[in-house]
Amino acid sequence: MTEPDGELLGPTVHRQLRHLVLSGELAPGAPLSVLALSARLGVSRSPVREAVQQLISEGLAVTVPHAGARVAVVDDARIREVLAVRAVLDGLAAACAATRLTESDLGKLTALLTTQERHLRDNSDPARDTELDLEFHTFIRDRAGNATLAAELARLEAQAHLYRGDLWAHPRNRSTALREHRRILDALESGHPGDARAAAEAHVCGLITRLDRR
Repeated sequence: MTEPDGELLGPTVHRQLRHLVLSGELAPGAPLSVLALSARLGVSRSPVREAVQQLISEGLAVTVPHAGARVAVVDDARIREVLAVRAVLDGLAAACAATRLTESDLGKLTALLTTQERHLRDNSDPARDTELDLEFHTFIRDRAGNATLAAELARLEAQAHLYRGDLWAHPRNRSTALREHRRILDALESGHPGDARAAAEAHVCGLITRLDRR
């Protein structure tokens, strides 16, 4: 089988590996063998090697001495650190985005939230729910107009979703998170940076509170 063009193959392999990690198919601590992954995905080693390096730069993987790359492990202590920093940066991103979002942007966010709310009636699907949550937050941060902020938030959000607790799986936690998403959207629609910042920070602080109450 002929591989796709190299410029297209690299991002595709990275996207596939990232999905395997965030969905839990490659569990925290799992080895990221270039040889094994290239065989699994049916591609050459070069794009897999590059994709693994990207995962490391994103904080989704780590290099272990004498053992190679492995999926990162986010424990209770680490998730609290990640969420504490993310609360501040999410608030900043929402405040910046509040004055930049167009009617079209708000329509896309509304559609995303509607999809999340529709799936609330379904059983928890970690891969699906992770992708939808990341898409919601990614859309906001990308509209903030700050590339440095967007890059750091991408790392923090991805690491948060590596956490293997019941934080996002419990139906009550999912419904609470979606109500908080709705408050963020309402604040963004108002166009008030202070309200948007407060709603976004409250959402992440809510995650910390739910973690402490488990």
